[in-house]
Amino acid sequence: MELVHPRRVERVRVGPRQEIVLADAFEWLASLEENSLHAVVTDPPYGWKEYEPAELAKRRQGRGGIWRIPPAIGGCVRAPLPRFTALNPRERERLASFFARLGPLLVRALRPGGHVFLASNATLSQIAFPALARSGLEWRCEVVRLVRTLRGGNRPKNAHERFPFVSSTPRGGYEPWGLFRKPLDGTLEANLDRWQTGGLRRSADGSPFVDVIPSERTPRRERTIAPHPSLKPQSFLRRIVRAALPLGEGVVADPFMGSGSTIAAAVALGYEAVGVERDGSFFEMSRRAIHVLSRLS
Repeated sequence: MELVHPRRVERVRVGPRQEIVLADAFEWLASLEENSLHAVVTDPPYGWKEYEPAELAKRRQGRGGIWRIPPAIGGCVRAPLPRFTALNPRERERLASFFARLGPLLVRALRPGGHVFLASNATLSQIAFPALARSGLEWRCEVVRLVRTLRGGNRPKNAHERFPFVSSTPRGGYEPWGLFRKPLDGTLEANLDRWQTGGLRRSADGSPFVDVIPSERTPRRERTIAPHPSLKPQSFLRRIVRAALPLGEGVVADPFMGSGSTIAAAVALGYEAVGVERDGSFFEMSRRAIHVLSRLS
């Protein structure tokens, strides 16, 4: 299927059936023909603010800003994490508007029955998921990635010595992914026949896709290949991307591509895919990383 892209963007072929595009996600989605995409698997820029150019510049300079720069522990340098609690009420409203704007574009671009897998976190999913559901996408379920994170569990700021046995929040042990679907065109059987969408592909052994997935933290070798702050492991992404195309055919898109890990999973599976990224540094990272990540076993 030939996808229609906005003018004056850079397009790079990264596999036999996969390409990446340097463009704004909203402009790119608006440029697509209606019913172009079979599925979307993406990790949007939570909480929006930390991926603004000014905040990214601070992170790259080690200045922090909204990014918390953790200290090295035992010689191990920990990756910066965004401080989502730094978002004020007005910024949370802007985040809700971000997803309210994204939803209708996804509805238009997806084929009937097309699924959206949307990465989130326990703090902001309450904002993102309802905004998408109000756009016309059907809420299907929450896919839970069980993974021990470094988020939460901190002692009270500036009072850790006075209250050493207190945590401000639980230490995170899971990552919620919202699963949405564009309404079917008739029955599931008819939708599969006409649009090749509507269901989820089973695992290779024939077992159904499950909504709770034990997952490793992203391995060091993958973070070395693609040092993106929100990199997900290939072992998890390949399960998600596989499930997104029930018949194993069609186009998977990631409009917030980052380092290209979703596209790398599609390359490994032999799926047709397109990734979109507006940040030039991350786009160049993806050009280098996708082929290497896709070859990992």
